[in-house]
Amino acid sequence: MIEESQIDDAALPVARLRDHLRLGSGFVEDGLQDGLLGGFLRAAMAAVEARTGKALLVRDFLCSLHRWRDVTGQGLPIAPVRAVTQVTLVDAFGAGAVVDAARYALVADGDAPKLVPMGACLPSIPEHGSVEVRFRAGMAEAFGDLPADLAQAVMLLAAHYYEYRDETALGQGCMPFGVTSLIARYRPVRLGFGT
Repeated sequence: MIEESQIDDAALPVARLRDHLRLGSGFVEDGLQDGLLGGFLRAAMAAVEARTGKALLVRDFLCSLHRWRDVTGQGLPIAPVRAVTQVTLVDAFGAGAVVDAARYALVADGDAPKLVPMGACLPSIPEHGSVEVRFRAGMAEAFGDLPADLAQAVMLLAAHYYEYRDETALGQGCMPFGVTSLIARYRPVRLGFGT
């Protein structure tokens, strides 16, 4: 999966993180660390998205596959999907053919969105080719519109990254307990193998 559009710098809650960290204000150097804080916010949002399987802010994604996992419905790798914008079949030579939107539909499940056929099965992928599914996904248009617990988790994690920015002894995948407890209800439920 590739993120085709990124979150604008202006959409990042840098001032809110600055307040959360209780950094001084009213000085000439107020914005001196804004780039650093923005980087920590992006990293925190990416970590929360990876743990929950949910895109926090709305943006465009591309999922490229060499075969359908199930021709009666292909799960999409992140939720919630707002719209499938294009499906393209790409042959072995790289030539693409856009699939008519009437041949598929989106099942916009908040946890496990799917691309489903309008007929018996999804379009056949060319031999040695692939399919590109472009879609728009995200929970909110703006950071302030996120559920409060997810927004707080991002703030706590960004602050953690800021405070421990020089620490190299922390374990792999280290995430503070407060963050993991805030995102716990958004984590995908695994019922068995392959689901």
